[in-house]
Amino acid sequence: MNLLLSLLLILPVVGIAVYLLTPRRYDSSDSVATSYDEWTQDGSLEFFWGEHILLGLYGLPPRQIDFRQAKFDFVHEMVRWGGLDQSAPGSTLLDVGCGSVGSSRVLARDYGFDVTAVTISPGQVERATQLTPAGVNAKFMVDDAMALSFPDESFDVVWTLEAGPHMPDKAVFAQELLRVLKPGGLLVVGDWNQRDARRHPLNWWEKPVMKQLLDQWSHPEFSSIERFSELLEATGMVEGSVQTADWSQETLPSWIDSIWQGVIRPKGLIKFGVSGFIKSVREVPTLLLMRLAFGSGLCRFGMFKATRANVKAEVLRRDRAAVSSL
Repeated sequence: MNLLLSLLLILPVVGIAVYLLTPRRYDSSDSVATSYDEWTQDGSLEFFWGEHILLGLYGLPPRQIDFRQAKFDFVHEMVRWGGLDQSAPGSTLLDVGCGSVGSSRVLARDYGFDVTAVTISPGQVERATQLTPAGVNAKFMVDDAMALSFPDESFDVVWTLEAGPHMPDKAVFAQELLRVLKPGGLLVVGDWNQRDARRHPLNWWEKPVMKQLLDQWSHPEFSSIERFSELLEATGMVEGSVQTADWSQETLPSWIDSIWQGVIRPKGLIKFGVSGFIKSVREVPTLLLMRLAFGSGLCRFGMFKATRANVKAEVLRRDRAAVSSL
């Protein structure tokens, strides 16, 4: 009993030490790919969080709901909010930064989209292919969201969820998302964002918190909702204006629920052993900081939707450098 108690006290300390001593800073797209390859191959995130590792939707005011179900509720609500439930069956959809592709399978299976899902991580592509049943119209490939390999105007819908913080140049990211979208097509984005520091600069405690959020999960920077909207419109490829929403409160319980899974799924300690437990504990400080940031307004969960204007991307491509300098 004393030995067990000692382990329970020591292991979190070791996990926190690992957290502080081994940051996962963004160096290039390779550092992002390496991080996700490691998380995917390890299997612990999938064990604790399910196949869909992104945030869940709990409503407003937030209600108690199964952690994994909340993630799929998010996808269905994002479809509805973006107007994608009105799309014709067989419409082509590109899922950019698809992660463990829980959303890609929902979009193909439940809404009839012909889904192409891309990620920078070869490990995620391999795992996604294993998890996707025959007959689900979704295919997965390695691609770089900063330089998508598809021709202009390839897809009816472009969808991206929680990928933006990994992009080093948000203007180029905005340009690429719209470039591959057909005129009249829909872009729907859900992303982690920072408060607009141009209007409300970060204070003394927010700066180190934000630095940890960037350093621990291979993020070069967060944009703000306002800034990314401006960058989308600055491409010249948006019809009218970008519509936005803030889902920070609806998703807020996800951060503590993510930690709680390690408590209610004790088989993980047996499955992954001490090293796996330490790896899981390592993520707890970041999850707590995320809860602090999103709860205080330092970070916001931004939703974006836009319609592609009937203008040729090749005509606008010469202005790309000017957009990137904004």
